[in-house]
Amino acid sequence: MNFEEGEIVYFDKPLDWTSFDLVNKFRYKLSKKLGVKKIKVGHAGTLDPKATGVMILCTGRATKRIDEFQGQTKEYIATLKLGETTPSYDLEKAVDAVYPTEHITREMVENALKKFTGSIEQVPPAFSACKLDGKRAYEFARKGREVALKAKTLVIDEIELMECALPVIKIRVVCSKGTYIRALARDIGEALNSGAHLIALQRTRVGNVTLDKCLATEDIDTYLDDKIKEII
Repeated sequence: MNFEEGEIVYFDKPLDWTSFDLVNKFRYKLSKKLGVKKIKVGHAGTLDPKATGVMILCTGRATKRIDEFQGQTKEYIATLKLGETTPSYDLEKAVDAVYPTEHITREMVENALKKFTGSIEQVPPAFSACKLDGKRAYEFARKGREVALKAKTLVIDEIELMECALPVIKIRVVCSKGTYIRALARDIGEALNSGAHLIALQRTRVGNVTLDKCLATEDIDTYLDDKIKEII
């Protein structure tokens, strides 16, 4: 393998790491192992700190393939808690409002999920990397400023209700680039005349890359030692 020329590595991003944490950790270790000061490393699709799962890292000239990977279909397993909302739509922020859930049944949940398959319009979260007036939306949101983002068209191929232990539900989502699962949780809560936020999120697939093909962060050193020996 030639990391300076360009390689692609699949990772299982840990909980509470930012996407840049993973990039920086891998780049630091890779530079140290290769004995170089600089090497280009980028990721193909952000995962929120409270999300885990498949993240594709590209090095060298392979960074030119980032757009290709970002455009591929993605699959997520999301756990939602109904009846509560947070400003970030996940566990990054504390609960800010509580709503009734006594009226919600499994049948209602199944019917609500059907409304979100196909081509839909989705307003991105205020706590997101979407650009607004030349800055990231989260920069305004974290200062307590109101953020008004426009709805975007995206495609959700599949939504499957995996578990329903009300007020908690677990769903599998297969979707296009640009889908915010946090925003989907918000919209599902509203469709049920309640509220909702994510309490867990795992990206299980990007294109043909599944979790079983991914490297754990604790194995970076061993992985690099093995690959660099192959070069030598």
